[in-house]
Amino acid sequence: MRSAAPSRPPVSGRSPVRGLTRRELPFVPVFAQSVAAIAPSGTAVVTPAFVIGAAGGGASVAAFLAAALLAWGVALVIRPMAQRLAVTGGLYTYVAKGLGPAVAVPVGWSAIAGYASVSVAGLIAVGTYLDQVAVTAGLGGFGGTATIVALLLIAAAAAAVLMVRGIRLSASVTLLIECLSVVTVLALMGYLLTRDGVGAQAGRAFEWHGGTGGLAMSAVVAISAFVGFESATTLSAEAYRPFRSVPRTLAWTPVAAAVIYLITVSAQAVALAAAPPGLAAGSTPVTDLVLQDNSRFLSAVLDLGVASSFFACTVASINALVRVLFTMGREGIAPAAAGRTHPRFHTPAPAIVAAVGAVTACAVWYLLSGAEPQDGIRSFLTLSALGYLGSYLPACLATPALLRRIGEPSRGMALLGTVTATLLGILMVAAAVSARNDNVTVVIAYAAVLTAAALFTVALRVCAPDRLRGLGIYDEPQRADLLPTATFR
Repeated sequence: MRSAAPSRPPVSGRSPVRGLTRRELPFVPVFAQSVAAIAPSGTAVVTPAFVIGAAGGGASVAAFLAAALLAWGVALVIRPMAQRLAVTGGLYTYVAKGLGPAVAVPVGWSAIAGYASVSVAGLIAVGTYLDQVAVTAGLGGFGGTATIVALLLIAAAAAAVLMVRGIRLSASVTLLIECLSVVTVLALMGYLLTRDGVGAQAGRAFEWHGGTGGLAMSAVVAISAFVGFESATTLSAEAYRPFRSVPRTLAWTPVAAAVIYLITVSAQAVALAAAPPGLAAGSTPVTDLVLQDNSRFLSAVLDLGVASSFFACTVASINALVRVLFTMGREGIAPAAAGRTHPRFHTPAPAIVAAVGAVTACAVWYLLSGAEPQDGIRSFLTLSALGYLGSYLPACLATPALLRRIGEPSRGMALLGTVTATLLGILMVAAAVSARNDNVTVVIAYAAVLTAAALFTVALRVCAPDRLRGLGIYDEPQRADLLPTATFR
């Protein structure tokens, strides 16, 4: 009689993601990861002005409200996966479990493009706004590309040290920075609304202008203000109670960000409507509004808050990026060094060094090419939005598939996932069709990433099918989790 194949044990002796700090992060660092990745205070100053200039105040409020609802819908769809799997690969691993490895590889590349692009934008913003603080303070020698690059390099080095030293330290620092920045930005928004002559322009502030193409790109820019909320999923294996803290973070981060954005976009629309013509088209319109009153101190405070927020965003985004690379390294589809950890700090140090180096080099190259920093911030934020959307869409379809696979089908989740994925697809197509000037380059760059990912997947299927089938590792229950005091051979 033929014996049955041995079943997989319910617990494992060694975790596939061993080397990281397992099940130790409390809720606050997990929540800080998502908040910092969104960078609500820095984004609240930079992004609304882009949208207001392109589509008007009324369209901007509508775009941000629609983006908030869409981001929240995505959060609700991927939440069931966060309640069942403790992963380091985030949406990449979720899709591997729901839709299969062949779909997961392009999703992983898309997520990496999103995290890397927003990190480049963050570093450029840090250098630009810190340089502007120095200029406002009257310090000599500042106010050019060289000083922006120097400040950017210092920020990158500081970010690398924080991340290598540990996720709890970097997450706590970024949360503190972001909280102070949010308070500063909201206070300055209130100041802008109390200026003379602002109230009389409230009606004109919410006019609509521009065509449907501009509105489509405005929606993409608005959704870029929310992307990154899912990055807490990459800390699931390191979180103390991952099946509680990560789902809570997913549900509440988009809501908190929406409140901040709707306040700031409304305040900026009113203040810009009362400003002199042409000010809204400037590179830093909100700072220019403050400088109108000869308030150099408040201008410096605002710029410092924006720079701090984008620094926190860069740290959080690279933290998520390196954990996706770490997962791929452990699965054998990225260099093995990416899957190694620091023996003392238990962080993916090789991946951190490589990611920081690549992101910094890209930011420096862009600035030395002679391009305007604000154009770089806008372009890389748009590219990051496409990268995030490209990973969100399959993830929304992966949840219903995974629930069916484990015997927990849900019609409501299937409907929500389908509707959300459809809206994401429409938004991406509309952005591609309406792209103009620099946005064409961004769309082409993202299409190149997806093409390369598809070719890489085909190569894996032909040359290393076993590695492709092995995608989707996650933190499995350990014997020590059940009997921590027992000794096993």
